[in-house]
Amino acid sequence: MHTENLSFVGAAGHRLAGTLRRPDGPAVGSALLAHCFTCSKDLHTTSRLARRLTDAGWITLTFDFTGLGESDGDFEATTVGSEVGDLTRAAVALLERRAGACLLIGHSLGGGAAVLAASRLHTVTGLVCVASPSDVGHVRHLFGDAKSADESGAVEVHIGGRPFRIGAAFQADLDRHDVVQAAAELDIPVLVVEAGADEIVPISETRALAAAATDSTLVTIPEADHLFSAPSHALGLADAVLGWLEARDSL
Repeated sequence: MHTENLSFVGAAGHRLAGTLRRPDGPAVGSALLAHCFTCSKDLHTTSRLARRLTDAGWITLTFDFTGLGESDGDFEATTVGSEVGDLTRAAVALLERRAGACLLIGHSLGGGAAVLAASRLHTVTGLVCVASPSDVGHVRHLFGDAKSADESGAVEVHIGGRPFRIGAAFQADLDRHDVVQAAAELDIPVLVVEAGADEIVPISETRALAAAATDSTLVTIPEADHLFSAPSHALGLADAVLGWLEARDSL
């Protein structure tokens, strides 16, 4: 495996940090991975899957959304729409590196953004949604411990033990996106992987997303939590994705 740190310009004009992994031998395709809400490209859920795909012959690109991880910009100023824009720029970065059209993989809210991006891009060959909601407004439940909004409308929340400021624009933008409708309009194969013991995104959400897509496959990893934290569950996730890809070898 050959690993390269790269950067590209995101939707808001900021430098975004990414990791490009290339297999030792000929590539069978390329995959772009989107991490979960307030996470980063280095979260094990994303990085483990990227490494497994690369070991199987795929060029993979993981990156940090604006204002997160090693990327520049202010997270408070981001929206779901800006994340869709960042994904679009990342797909272009793959094309510029001659990786071709890509498989798009998103985890949690990153999966919702991936659905929206896939509905607008012509260079996506397939879509994988991992523990993803059918409604991006689902993340509002994370704001339950929010302090009162300040004069700008922003709220401060703690997610995974870390503080984040959620801007008013992000909150308003949630109602502007219809993930179910976007999924229904896709003409590419879709894999939805649900975590059997998910306490963040209910199974009803992942199943609604799978039901919306015309050409969809639903796989459950029993007893897995939202992050597929146990090594056996992370392995099950990777096996599910690779098994689906093998069955859909035209991707």
